[in-house]
Amino acid sequence: MNRPARASLRTLPLSRTRHLRTATTVRHSGVRVPALSRRTTALLDATVAWGHYVGGVRQPSNDFEACVAAARNGEGFVWMGVHEPSTPQLNQLGVIFGLHPLSLEDASSPQQRPKFEPDDDYAVLALRTLAYVPREERVGNGAAKPTGGREDTGAEPDEGGDVVETGTIMVFVGDWFVVTVRHGRHASMAGLRRRVEENPMQLALGPSAVLHAVVDKVVDDYLAVTDAVLEDIEEIENSVFSARLVADIERIYQLKRDVIEMKRTVGPLSLPVRQLSERPQPFINAEIREYFRDVDDHLARVHEQVSSFDELLTTILQAGLDRLSVAENEDMRKISAWVAIAAVPTMIAGIYGMNFTYMPELQSRWGYPSVLAVMFTACALMFRGFKRNGWL
Repeated sequence: MNRPARASLRTLPLSRTRHLRTATTVRHSGVRVPALSRRTTALLDATVAWGHYVGGVRQPSNDFEACVAAARNGEGFVWMGVHEPSTPQLNQLGVIFGLHPLSLEDASSPQQRPKFEPDDDYAVLALRTLAYVPREERVGNGAAKPTGGREDTGAEPDEGGDVVETGTIMVFVGDWFVVTVRHGRHASMAGLRRRVEENPMQLALGPSAVLHAVVDKVVDDYLAVTDAVLEDIEEIENSVFSARLVADIERIYQLKRDVIEMKRTVGPLSLPVRQLSERPQPFINAEIREYFRDVDDHLARVHEQVSSFDELLTTILQAGLDRLSVAENEDMRKISAWVAIAAVPTMIAGIYGMNFTYMPELQSRWGYPSVLAVMFTACALMFRGFKRNGWL
């Protein structure tokens, strides 16, 4: 990928990074490798896990510098996972693995859009992760929205809404390394390394096997989230169309916003995965490309589900508003009917309360009972009429 020069970067300037690459390399078995300094310790502080793999098998060595040197010398590859590194840690990562400053700038952003960019020395894949937030942890239930990372990193909180939250993963794949940089508490790759190590035949295909495992894990998480969101949508649908109307418009609107966030997460990933599954790419083993086709099928299924969620929620929202409007009209008719019924005795009592001398039945013994009978009969007839017409 040909990257344009920029005047200023959050990471080290290009000229300074080139100087570091030149000044911090030594000869190891005829191959130039980084002369890793004590700053490597700072990088390892942000590292979740790392390993050196030869022939699909993890090597027992715990010497990071020796493993990097061996991998660059053609002995397997290094798989390193980093979580929310600081800018100095990212710069050191770039020095060790030869990453471009613009790639490091992208890796520092927790809001990176999904993309795939092959370069001369490595390939970069950016992904967005999805996670379903249990009801007891949602903001609407009084729970505080957690921040997206360790307390001492100052990381930005996860994006998304009350129902789903997102994270970011950047994967750098070279001939002798694969590095994942994660942002957000919901960008977890828990258990992935163990599952990949259980299949040494596939892991022996190189760093691209790890790339496939990461993408497959992310898409599988998409499927789990869509299933959970579908249950929420069905619950809302049942409440809206139940005999006893319970239309929580605010909840429907919030869920619709979360579904839109899901579309922004899932949709842009389709093109990178299709690139990996259909066309030969640098640093991607040809056998691994077959596996990406299966991931592409799952991603297409997720995309269709999320799109249908958006349309379904729009329909439910409109139906809920219509039912609320009908319910309000019914209430107004009931109120109007009772007001009309109450108006009859009020009118008669108001007339006889004027205290005129010459009024019908004023001097009659049966005058008062007659007036009450007229009031009761008129109210009963009006009530029967309103009841027959469905107003009461």
